[in-house]
Amino acid sequence: MTWVLAVLLIGGAVLVARPGEQARDRLPGRRSRIDAGGLRRSVLGLLDGPAWRSMLTASALAGVPAGLYGGPVATVVAVVYALLATQEWRRRSGRRRAADQRATHLDDLTSLVADLRAGIPPAAVATSPTAPGRIGRLTEAVWRLAERTGAPAADLLERIESDARAAERSAKTAHAHAAGTQTTAILLAALPLAGIALGHAIGADPVGVLLYTPLGAAGAAAALVLQFAGLKWAQRLTEGATR
Repeated sequence: MTWVLAVLLIGGAVLVARPGEQARDRLPGRRSRIDAGGLRRSVLGLLDGPAWRSMLTASALAGVPAGLYGGPVATVVAVVYALLATQEWRRRSGRRRAADQRATHLDDLTSLVADLRAGIPPAAVATSPTAPGRIGRLTEAVWRLAERTGAPAADLLERIESDARAAERSAKTAHAHAAGTQTTAILLAALPLAGIALGHAIGADPVGVLLYTPLGAAGAAAALVLQFAGLKWAQRLTEGATR
């Protein structure tokens, strides 16, 4: 009975949250075999989609089985860890997307400079899409300056591109140096699992104490608070160093 309930609850959460498909495509019998690539895209879509959807799905996938087999304490622990893991995934995924967008904008800027060097008038390329943020503001300022004073737009844009690429290299170096700190924080967060495994190895029952006794529940709650604070602190330190 508990297996059936778990499958129904998890399946319902995934079915409601799955993006990019029509309801008829989700009905049984529509597909004769499991599409591993489609499953992977669905999972990534859940994680990279709206925050509420990814958080809800992660909480259901982790909390429902944990609650059925471990009780309320296990539910809280599983949900907290699932939310932390989902948030970290979204943060890293967003950082990768931002880096890809910056690289694309820099390539566009390089092409723009090449067009100007080839003799294309600035008025013909000024309507090209510009990057958001600092590069976009500087590019717009170059167009205004070139229109008003006749300043060489190609030279100014090339200087902006060189400065932006130098800043990008510095940011990548800072992220590489901060990777060790991030890895250490994640390992420390997973260290309690090693303690539980060691307790089992010596014949104790750490899971039973943590999940089914008041003192164990208090210890689990305190551990969650400390781990959450430690991970946030490490994240803040690394983000401050890479800005």
